[in-house]
Amino acid sequence: MVMTLGATIHPQVREFLSRDRQLLIDGRWVDAVSGRRFPTCDPASGETLCEVALGQAEDIDRAVVAARRAFEDGPWSRMRSNQRERLLWRVGDLLTERTEQFAQLEALDNGKSAAVAEAVDLVWAADIFRYFAGWATKIEGRTVNVSMPFASSQARFHAYTLREPVGVCGQIVPWNFPLVMAAFKIAPALAAGNTVVLKPAEQTPLTALLLGELFEEAGFPPGVVNIVPGFGDAGAHLAAHDGVDKIAFTGSNEVGKLIVGAAKGNLKKVSLELGGKSPNVVFADADFEVAVPGSLNAWLFNHGQSCVAGTRLYVERPIFDEFTRAVAEAASGVKLGPGLDPSTQVGPLVSQEQLTRVVGYLDAGISAGARALCGGRRWGTEGYFVEPTVFVDVEPDFSIVREEIFGPVVAAQPFDDMAEVIQSANDSEYGLAAGVWTRDISRAHAMARELNAGSVWVNQYNAFDTALPFGGYKQSGWGRELGAEALDSYLQTKAVNVAL
Repeated sequence: MVMTLGATIHPQVREFLSRDRQLLIDGRWVDAVSGRRFPTCDPASGETLCEVALGQAEDIDRAVVAARRAFEDGPWSRMRSNQRERLLWRVGDLLTERTEQFAQLEALDNGKSAAVAEAVDLVWAADIFRYFAGWATKIEGRTVNVSMPFASSQARFHAYTLREPVGVCGQIVPWNFPLVMAAFKIAPALAAGNTVVLKPAEQTPLTALLLGELFEEAGFPPGVVNIVPGFGDAGAHLAAHDGVDKIAFTGSNEVGKLIVGAAKGNLKKVSLELGGKSPNVVFADADFEVAVPGSLNAWLFNHGQSCVAGTRLYVERPIFDEFTRAVAEAASGVKLGPGLDPSTQVGPLVSQEQLTRVVGYLDAGISAGARALCGGRRWGTEGYFVEPTVFVDVEPDFSIVREEIFGPVVAAQPFDDMAEVIQSANDSEYGLAAGVWTRDISRAHAMARELNAGSVWVNQYNAFDTALPFGGYKQSGWGRELGAEALDSYLQTKAVNVAL
């Protein structure tokens, strides 16, 4: 079944949704071996957008074989680095050319604002491909002046290192930023010379499949990029596959631990970007007019469906009441609605399952004694909407303080001094990101050193840049994405020592 779409839909989006979508394997669009499909839905209405081929173990096997062939025997392994550079840059250009199409498709499949997707997700995804395109020609080894202490004094050697691709990379991405997360993983892998099997989230497979069309149009050889939508069984098979040399995963801690277990069969390389429960710390000397909207953005961006969301808000006691009231008033004024409405500021959660999860946390917080300055309930009866919610009167052991909710919910707590808030901020199994708001630059730098987080943003939040490495401390993950450090996950080093 295909949803009846309104007149606001871009013609290319309408055409894309008019037919069932297939898997991309070895440069061809194919049905699943089983012939099965699954629906993908619009979370603003719950209606089916289209049906997608259901990738399972046999389809993953086909994709891995294709990726292996492309890596070892195909033109990819012999392609010059500047050729890979041009191909990756072309993908960035094509994303820019089709911004509106991708943004609308992301809004329909994920629920986010099309305007935000166009201004943020598409701009960033194109930038990621262009950034890593530049790295394709800059992957270098080094010469090493070896001593060889056990060799004769007359012996001479020429020693050097090579940085080589890992091989076939399995990549599993989440539903909160479907296109951007695909770019996070595919771009550095290809820049390093690897081939890819991508499994997008079952809730949001559409922009990944449209991205597959861009790889075809750009001229990538068959098998270099394979895209296999499916459910957890497909991801588990990919993680355990002996034909895969590296697995990259973004998602929950629970699944991340399963990925680690699955990967041990052939000891494949693993990188993980997992959950977060990020602290956002506001000192009394902060610029109030900047810190209020910034702290709202910290937990409300992408409807709170962000692993870095600043959902633990710590405010210095002298301004606590005034600041939390201001944040709650701002949250109460945001416009909820479907992603294709240009006036929408907060869209629906991605699925009924996620709605049930978030509402459960709201109920648990209220039952434990938390007080909602705003929100606290589901919004409307159609679609998967939740009111933006600011909780106060919370205790450190409340589930809304300790656990990742992944919805538009923040828990605010007062603090009295810097030592206290550092201890509270670091009291978490997570360590993905943190925010600090203060006019005292010395205190800002001191806080940045003390916070256990992979990213610390000062007087701003969600301050990403493609050149900055991104990843977590503690149970927020292994390895880094973005920046030069991202390439480390997709390269291995060979040492060569020649006797002269």
